[in-house]
Amino acid sequence: MWAQRNNCIFLTICLEDCKEPIVKIEPSTVYFKGTGGTDKKEHELTIDLNENIDPEKSLHVVRDRGIELCLKKVEENYWPRLTKSSQKKHWLKIDFNKWKEEDESDDEAGAAGGMGGMGGMPGMGGMGGMGGLGGMGGGDMDFEKMMKEMGGLGGAGMGGERPDFGDLDNNQESDSDDDDALPELE
Repeated sequence: MWAQRNNCIFLTICLEDCKEPIVKIEPSTVYFKGTGGTDKKEHELTIDLNENIDPEKSLHVVRDRGIELCLKKVEENYWPRLTKSSQKKHWLKIDFNKWKEEDESDDEAGAAGGMGGMGGMPGMGGMGGMGGLGGMGGGDMDFEKMMKEMGGLGGAGMGGERPDFGDLDNNQESDSDDDDALPELE
């Protein structure tokens, strides 16, 4: 799945339980090889990108449900498609949870606009030697702040605070559905 902003591409490889994938980010291609999914099959993919990206400022994160990439564009503009080829790829979908239209302002969608699909996922603490996301920003977008809001880098989710559900078990009123007695079977 993919989505874009003026200065970056968000790419998600939806392969569950992929341990130690190989991800190579080149200026015009992204290569992935890994074993995962329910059948533990090996998957391999090379994407010829529509335009160039900056591999040094791009990053990837391995999560339980997939591999997420943030590819920093060399030129800040909107691409008409992800791949060089205009032929439709059956395996490539748009990630509407992260998509932001070219004419949308940050006020309409917020700094992490439309990125709800990434909230609630485990933090990015397993990034190893990748360090922070500073230096990736283009324009006024702060990637480190955005990733914290999305639930990464130790953030708690979109709001930064986890809700307290501790009082839910202390409800003194009972529902008719809560009765222990079951009706007789006929």
